[in-house]
Amino acid sequence: MSKPMLQESETVELKKSLAELKQGLISMVAILNKHKTGTLWFGVRNDGAVTGLSINEKTLRDLSQSIGAHIEPKIFPEISEIIVDDKHCIKIAFAGDDVPYFAYGRAYMRVADEDRQLSVKQLKDLIADQSRESLRWDNQPGKFHMSDLDPEKIKRFVDLAKLAGGNPQNALDKLELIKDGQLLNPARLFFSTQPLQLRCAVFLSTESSTIVDRHDFNGDILELIEEAQKYILKNIHIGMRVEGLRRVDVPEIAIEALREAIINAFCHRDYYDPDHIQVAIFKDRVEIRNPGTLFGNLTIADLRKGNVSQRRNPLIADLFRRVEMVEAWGRGIPLIFKFAPDADFREIGNLFIVSFPRPSFGKLKGEDEGTTQETTQETTQEKIIGALREEPTLTRKLIAQRLGISEDGVKYHLDKLKAAGKIRHVGPTKGGRWEVLDAKLYQPDDFSVGDED
Repeated sequence: MSKPMLQESETVELKKSLAELKQGLISMVAILNKHKTGTLWFGVRNDGAVTGLSINEKTLRDLSQSIGAHIEPKIFPEISEIIVDDKHCIKIAFAGDDVPYFAYGRAYMRVADEDRQLSVKQLKDLIADQSRESLRWDNQPGKFHMSDLDPEKIKRFVDLAKLAGGNPQNALDKLELIKDGQLLNPARLFFSTQPLQLRCAVFLSTESSTIVDRHDFNGDILELIEEAQKYILKNIHIGMRVEGLRRVDVPEIAIEALREAIINAFCHRDYYDPDHIQVAIFKDRVEIRNPGTLFGNLTIADLRKGNVSQRRNPLIADLFRRVEMVEAWGRGIPLIFKFAPDADFREIGNLFIVSFPRPSFGKLKGEDEGTTQETTQETTQEKIIGALREEPTLTRKLIAQRLGISEDGVKYHLDKLKAAGKIRHVGPTKGGRWEVLDAKLYQPDDFSVGDED
């Protein structure tokens, strides 16, 4: 057999003879602690020259027993007699996930082709890192099967990520969503037929005492990101500017900042917490709330300095990166500050909250309070009046379906219109009809609500 062109590296160790057994076992541990897999050769000098060994059945048995006696936790390597350049050598292929490993009671780490003993602090850090790795939600197998995933969603993602084609199982394997034959949790987020949920609400004032509209969206993680963005734009003010002969809509909060905050919420949330991501729209601000405070000892002060830390869900972040929704360099927060420098961050309980001030609140604050409260709701009320003019027998449920808002929101607007003498209900609660008395509503000059046609 020809020489395999062996050379030492971070995952390959070469030993001339079994007289170097102890150092060989130390190298195995150092490689396991760094890479979790590697190869050790006996009968090959560290410069790659093949010297060979005298090998019999007892040689391999004694070698296996030494590995079992001196390396902890236990590993079960593949030990083979290999002929290289007509000389007999021993190849040990080993792997293990139970980091840290110890040889002769001590832990080592591979650095280039050297084995360095770990200090107490380095060992503690390695144990802490391994614990975080093993407990990561996005690294755990989920309680679902291939039959619970939508092949079309997988195909669309693969196309977006520009991966080579193949069946769904192969695609998930390329995306590193299969481990030991089991599907990992992120596969459910992106491809499940059982949707996630996003909770959105619009509040009457700067407090959460009165809900004007509430809507729960169901879908996969990519669909919910789009729904969150659309819901915000539908319920904040949209200004305009003219570029050449074209009118360009300008939301009062930059879309780029909103989108980055929404993606960050889904990417970095704590998925062990069963709560939902929430979008809350107040008169003076928009808040995006996700379960899970900052991760890896990161502080809000660090965020403002542009510092980054260990990611809670690196596999989910990598999936977003594949479809170009995030960058590998952790630039999400700087991008938010670039487009919305007055954005605010805070932690309450187990929630992380990104808050965007609404410039329209400051602009309208000096006007009559009644006018201020009406401005963000006028278009919805106009649509309700238009719908009732066309079909006076519409129920709250049908109005909600037609306008795409909640029944609670419809009730709120109907009550406001009745109190203002704009409409009245005639006949029994069930089977009655609506009469439009006065549909002439205030028309804002400077802003239009995001859901206006």
